[in-house]
Amino acid sequence: MEAAQIPGELTRVHFTEAQIQDRIREIAAEIDSDYAGTVPLLVGVLNGAVMVMADLSRAMKLHCEHDWMAVSSYGAGTQSSGVVRILKDLSSDIEGRHVIVVEDIIDTGLTLQYLLQNLSTRLPASLELMTMFRKPEAFKCNVVPKYIGYDLPDEFVVGYGLDYAGQYRNLRDCATLSPTVYS
Repeated sequence: MEAAQIPGELTRVHFTEAQIQDRIREIAAEIDSDYAGTVPLLVGVLNGAVMVMADLSRAMKLHCEHDWMAVSSYGAGTQSSGVVRILKDLSSDIEGRHVIVVEDIIDTGLTLQYLLQNLSTRLPASLELMTMFRKPEAFKCNVVPKYIGYDLPDEFVVGYGLDYAGQYRNLRDCATLSPTVYS
């Protein structure tokens, strides 16, 4: 889906598909350099990270492995509930592994803080975070991603994996959702 197909539902496009793909390739090159000689484990946070994880791993030149976790703190609204639940845990043991958690967006950071604390107890060799988008104005904790795609304003954004009530994930751009859609 392209932003031009749903103009009344979006207030502005922040990043186009081309910009997103360019930044993904840059981050993949950084990871290739940082993890040369290893096989990192990419842990995608479902459901939003599906697009990021697919594009990132295809842009990497290193071998990598994939695993997935599903955590929830949203429900169907536009604000985090603050309560984190693990809905799907890892299938693999991460002890001694170089782990990169791949996320679509960090807003408050509270969900990821919980997730990173949980994963660190499993004794990985290293644990880093990659996020395609970040909302610095919304941060409420000290989560520090090593790899960041782009910063966004504290608005409700959709596209490139980001959704509202399960929709808009397949929008190729990242855009602010019109409040008329969710009011």
